[in-house]
Amino acid sequence: MHGLIFRGFPWFISVLRCSADTAAVDLNADLGEGMGDPGSDEALLDIVTSANIACGFHAGDALLMRRTVRAALERDVVIGAHVSYPDRADFGRTETGAPPSQIEADVLYQLAALSGIAAAAGGRVRYVKPHGALYHRITRDEPAAVAVVRALRDYDPDLLLMTLPGSLAVEVARSAGIRTVAEGFADRAYTAEGALVPRDQPGALLTEPREVIAQAGRLATSGQPRVHSLCVHGDTPGAVQLAQQVRSALEAAGVPVGPFLP
Repeated sequence: MHGLIFRGFPWFISVLRCSADTAAVDLNADLGEGMGDPGSDEALLDIVTSANIACGFHAGDALLMRRTVRAALERDVVIGAHVSYPDRADFGRTETGAPPSQIEADVLYQLAALSGIAAAAGGRVRYVKPHGALYHRITRDEPAAVAVVRALRDYDPDLLLMTLPGSLAVEVARSAGIRTVAEGFADRAYTAEGALVPRDQPGALLTEPREVIAQAGRLATSGQPRVHSLCVHGDTPGAVQLAQQVRSALEAAGVPVGPFLP
């Protein structure tokens, strides 16, 4: 399922207006990864309403974390920890098969690092979004999902977990009293089962603006279930322009854009 391609931006807006409700949708991006133009993170922070900040395991470092946290706080963007396997060589996209005990410890380590930097800047981490291979693993692997959720609960039970709707992690989190955020991807293709098409397959990444905008609209207004947050990857080609076009299209169609947390 690669989204629908619309022939005209106004036509897309008119269709979306007919189906949109008044619930706000959050826009998030993966930031602090040190990818591409150094100014792209700040440009994205002017558009998104929540920021998944890399914690140094798949990308980024302490200086980037501090810079990104400060920039997010200046713009009232909600801060999330983008936790990962320790896999800088393959950007956290290789399944390591780490045991649950290691996953739990690694998530705690990353949470503590980003939370300390956020606290020093007068802010706080509000949610956790696993990255790459770990994100996909907890959708289907119960022990891994339990490990991530346990780390959240033990560190701060008020933290939310951002994951795919229908993910196994949703049930695991609910059982532990951890709230979840249903996430959709504006710039990724989906399988018929609702999973993301693996990045090594053709068409996995959507870059054509009409396609990205159309998918964002569909997920925000008619997804089953409806998502609470839409991701535009910071390392997608033209990410800043795509994010701005997505936000503008949603707002023009009467879909409010705002953070899922106050």
